[in-house]
Amino acid sequence: MTASRLPKMLDAEALYHLPAVLPGVGSRFYELDRGTLCVREPGGLYHGSAGVKISAALLHYVEVRRLGVVVGADVGFVLQRNPDTVLSPDVAFIRTDRVPTAHAALRFFEGAPDLAVEVMSPSDRWPAVAAKASRYLQAGSRLVWVVDPPRRTVTVYRPDTAACVLNGGETLEGREVIPGFRMLVDAVFPTFP
Repeated sequence: MTASRLPKMLDAEALYHLPAVLPGVGSRFYELDRGTLCVREPGGLYHGSAGVKISAALLHYVEVRRLGVVVGADVGFVLQRNPDTVLSPDVAFIRTDRVPTAHAALRFFEGAPDLAVEVMSPSDRWPAVAAKASRYLQAGSRLVWVVDPPRRTVTVYRPDTAACVLNGGETLEGREVIPGFRMLVDAVFPTFP
């Protein structure tokens, strides 16, 4: 199937069955925004490293305490149906009582993650990223972290609360979503020569 032959509107099931490489588009990550296919460009080394640092810290903390599941950027979350919206945060956490059965876990997750983490890429623009954070919250996420590598900040979004920007020297917290989790903002960002 070529990009020019894709239907104008897709649903989550059609997205799930798309080939990994689309002729005319190439190998990328894909998301759906109200039925429209969106191509996510791969991030750079800084982007990937920040995502892995958060993933590693969360994974260790969550697994030791059996709090749930931490996943990476290749997991789709169905945030809306008819038309479908499927987003893939760079890192996500789902608490234990929401983890699906093994059979259901083979597909996209129905619903929003409890925590969604988006690491900004050079091509990302703040209005679009803030709108994405809002979509996670509207779909049921209780916490969203937006990591901005060039500014070395993490913006924290929670339902019914104004966004809060954390800088170096401050601490990122899991709050009621991942109780007791703490990570220095400076520890999120890689150090390159």
